[in-house]
Amino acid sequence: MSAASVKGWCPGAIRPMPSGDGLVVRVRPFGGRLDAAQAAGLADLAERHGNGLIDVTSRANLQIRGVSDTSHRLLLDGLAQLTLLDPDVGTESRRNILVTPFWRDGDETQALAAELEEALADSMLELPMKFGFAIDDGKSRVLAGNSADVRIERDAAGGLLVRAEGARLGRSVARGEAVATALAVARWFVASGVKNRRGRMATHLASGAKLPEALRGETEPAPIMAAARPGLYPQGAMVGVAFGQLSHATLHQLSGCGHALRMTPWRMVLSEGKRTMPSAPGLITEPYDPALRVIACSGAPRCREAHADTRALAAALAHNIGAAAQLHVSGCVKGCAHSGTAAITLVATAQGFDLVRSGSTRDEPVLRGLDRDDIISDPSVLMGGN
Repeated sequence: MSAASVKGWCPGAIRPMPSGDGLVVRVRPFGGRLDAAQAAGLADLAERHGNGLIDVTSRANLQIRGVSDTSHRLLLDGLAQLTLLDPDVGTESRRNILVTPFWRDGDETQALAAELEEALADSMLELPMKFGFAIDDGKSRVLAGNSADVRIERDAAGGLLVRAEGARLGRSVARGEAVATALAVARWFVASGVKNRRGRMATHLASGAKLPEALRGETEPAPIMAAARPGLYPQGAMVGVAFGQLSHATLHQLSGCGHALRMTPWRMVLSEGKRTMPSAPGLITEPYDPALRVIACSGAPRCREAHADTRALAAALAHNIGAAAQLHVSGCVKGCAHSGTAAITLVATAQGFDLVRSGSTRDEPVLRGLDRDDIISDPSVLMGGN
């Protein structure tokens, strides 16, 4: 992988990223939640100032696509009116927080998120662009499989703890200490010699770095909850978003009847308080729909760095990969849609598709230069067949 193939930064609202279909403008909902008016307003902005398509990302954010240089300023004005805009790029880039969608009214999740957002805004931390926090403070952890560097979690008895990613145990903290301790772990990460803007906590600890005694812990975090699926939950209705992209019209429908939306890092959205499953184009409502096992980036022609139409191939293969397998189709080696491993990873190149089994876009392929039509006609090659 060449250094030039990875930008090393993520788009924001203030600093968007150029793509094949225009600027990509990332919106980071505060507390991982859009109230109904914000969701409806965001749909309007995507229609007026973009191409009407909205990505739901693995960081629980939304991205408005197809924005022009001219319309970007108008879009920012609209986001500010919806209170969805940070004051500057630095504040925006630091506010990289995953929040469990399974919080209940009266628990501490939203208060912790707001406190952490405010503390990050007030800090002058220069963190790597992908460095992130997770607030996963339910009785069971739901974000353990999602990327984060510092986690606020609970132990089996319900007490709060702060854990550095890569450390098995966390430090028990009182409610008033949680955010300060999380930021102290982040400051240690920066002060302990991490110069790489793409550095991550787990890699740092694996390389031999040792947390100071004051930040180490001996507390086991709560058990991990089974993977969330579309369906009805006490908090509302969870729906999947096919290939992580929905239209402005579908977002409008989701925000109808006054339902707030909670974002997730699983390309699913929880319609708060809704007691029936929503129905709209592009939504996945069945818990075992094959499309849930498939991840695909925007691909060509939407992304200027992609070598192929990833979503068309992913859709053609969804029903042929086996119930236990996960398929990731990436338009290039960056793996923007999924940084982790998958049973099957297809990476588009100028010479065809490279195949990685039980790995990620960063791993060595077992086959190179596969033809798209050959893969579709004989998908058994993906699992080690013919």
